[in-house]
Amino acid sequence: MQKETKIFIILGGINAALAVILGAVAAHSLKAALTAKLLATFKTGTLYHLFHSIGLFAVAFVSTLVTSSRLVKLSGWLMVTGIVLFSLSLYVFALSGVHWFGVLTPIGGLSFITSWLLLAVAVLKKKPS
Repeated sequence: MQKETKIFIILGGINAALAVILGAVAAHSLKAALTAKLLATFKTGTLYHLFHSIGLFAVAFVSTLVTSSRLVKLSGWLMVTGIVLFSLSLYVFALSGVHWFGVLTPIGGLSFITSWLLLAVAVLKKKPS
């Protein structure tokens, strides 16, 4: 197994666990502390966090079974970047109300979109064996 493939599996597992923990915190502890709108913002962060944690497993799968091209690796790192910029910015905004973190959210969203497109392109570019 390639080093980066292993890293994506580890990051996927850690981030999936973290997303579930943060989702539980939102459901049980933040319900009374946040407005409905801010709670929904926090939950959106956890949802995308979890989806893209699983996406890291998809990157590792494609890297192992289809192609380990540079595009696949870039896809994985963009998913990690998206988790940090998109989800973290929503968490910080929901908990602190600091609005300037919202500027990072669309950059994280673009990272997510680009990561999925790069993964698809990498598979499309792979010549049949």
